Amino acid sequence: MGRVFNEMDNQIFNKLAPELSGNTMSNAGHNYPFILRPISHKIAEDGEDFRNRMEKLDTEEMEYLFQMAMEGKEDVRSLEEDDVDTFLELVEEKLSAEKLKELKAKLGMA
Repeated sequence: MGRVFNEMDNQIFNKLAPELSGNTMSNAGHNYPFILRPISHKIAEDGEDFRNRMEKLDTEEMEYLFQMAMEGKEDVRSLEEDDVDTFLELVEEKLSAEKLKELKAKLGMA
């Protein structure tokens, strides 16, 4: 079973997918176990749409997603290839080059 979204998860999910009006259930009726994967695969129309959505996140929200990715609670590697790149670029832009390095090492992409 995936994690149950907490307040921060919901806040980020709603910011990235406002058109879902807070619905974090998949079509199969399960709660999404991740924030980014459904955005990447189901909601964003393409890589540019994913990037535009991700750019709405503030530093605190990006930091949270970074921490989730570092703990393996956010599955960055399963995103569309362009979206993985976008996430990594935004970690560097909004957080730091050091955190980008840490995350790439964690994901085996160093």
